[in-house]
Amino acid sequence: MPIFALVDCNAFYVSCERVFNPRLTGVPTVVLTNNDGCVIARSDEAKALGFKMAEPVFKVRELIKKHNVQVYSSNYPLYADMSQRAVAVLSQFTPQLEIYSIDESFLSLDGFRHLDLTTYGHEIRNRVLQWTGLPVCVGIGTSKTLAKLANKFAKKRKQFDGVCDLGALSPATLNTMLEDTALGDIWGIGRQLAPRLEALGIHNARELRDTPPKRMREHFGVVLERMVYELRGISCLALEEVTPARKEIVVSRSFGKATTDKGGLLEAATHYASRAAEKLRRQHSVTQLVGVFLHTSLFNTRDPQYSASTTVSLAHPTDDTREIITAAQRGLESLYRSGYRYAKTGVMLLDLQDAANLQTAFWNPSRPRTKTTNLMNTIDKINTQMGRNTVASGAAGRKQAWRMRRQWLSPAYTTRWSDIPVVNAT
Repeated sequence: MPIFALVDCNAFYVSCERVFNPRLTGVPTVVLTNNDGCVIARSDEAKALGFKMAEPVFKVRELIKKHNVQVYSSNYPLYADMSQRAVAVLSQFTPQLEIYSIDESFLSLDGFRHLDLTTYGHEIRNRVLQWTGLPVCVGIGTSKTLAKLANKFAKKRKQFDGVCDLGALSPATLNTMLEDTALGDIWGIGRQLAPRLEALGIHNARELRDTPPKRMREHFGVVLERMVYELRGISCLALEEVTPARKEIVVSRSFGKATTDKGGLLEAATHYASRAAEKLRRQHSVTQLVGVFLHTSLFNTRDPQYSASTTVSLAHPTDDTREIITAAQRGLESLYRSGYRYAKTGVMLLDLQDAANLQTAFWNPSRPRTKTTNLMNTIDKINTQMGRNTVASGAAGRKQAWRMRRQWLSPAYTTRWSDIPVVNAT
């Protein structure tokens, strides 16, 4: 049987802030979503005070003030860089690794059966903490689903001290722990599926594991059948070492302040189209269909409501920022209506194809891509080395009054020269 480990960072966004601001250690701290709207990450101290995930900030202002809770806006460049550093450390412990999310990675431990895996898990945990400052927990099991559950046990049950190897537990102990595991705590079971399982008399992870797989297939299909096998320790989900290319790319943000300005909307669409094109090239794809959407605030019912979307076809598949921007601007021009206060717009790249295996039409071959490719690669290289938007479309504007609100943003400690911490030795 294969052996998987899931390494998950504890309160990742908060932990990243604490690495560079140790005074936050032991202090209730929360990180907010785009436009400082909702709570997206909470320290243990904040959880103990009653802060809930996705809770709107306006509902907890008094709680923040009463307990002097430290509040931060999402600092995505910092979090992405810290994630890459953690993955670099994890890659030293196995040649096979899957980056599952910004704060989670699956590791294959197939070649380490001769080791005490609990001890090996503590080595992983200690090195990540020492080299990056990020606290992590490690869950180990013979399937990815069991590794996810083991990680929950490692995080929530003090007796495991941050590392749980289900293979080291007795069958009786494992059964008890699975009985205490609600259906909603199982990877892949959401709010809608859990009630349907309970209607069949299945209320916890052990009961789901012991259900005949064919019964699950009859009621829910192959996905639930595989989950039963996974809970039994029979791996059905392989490690994905190569991240699959996205089938579509969406870049969108709510505005920091609702706007009626058409010029500002065009600037935003230009900026989002540029970011989408960068992501497109990063996964070596091209697009032939650009989507644009625009809408007013869903929550401000006092204002007139308007929502619309459109798609613009391109003459040929491309990853050229200029062509994608032109299409996005055309789409927004067709959607815009005066008299509305717009809260959000976005750009979608659809009908994605592999750039290396691009099939062209016989009667309408694509124009030579060499000059375009060289130009885009040069721009990407400059922006990577010198900072994002060092080279950018002038149509994206400079003041960008529409940008999202980030009142409590911390410095970009690792990605901007001016923000690198300075240590004075005496």
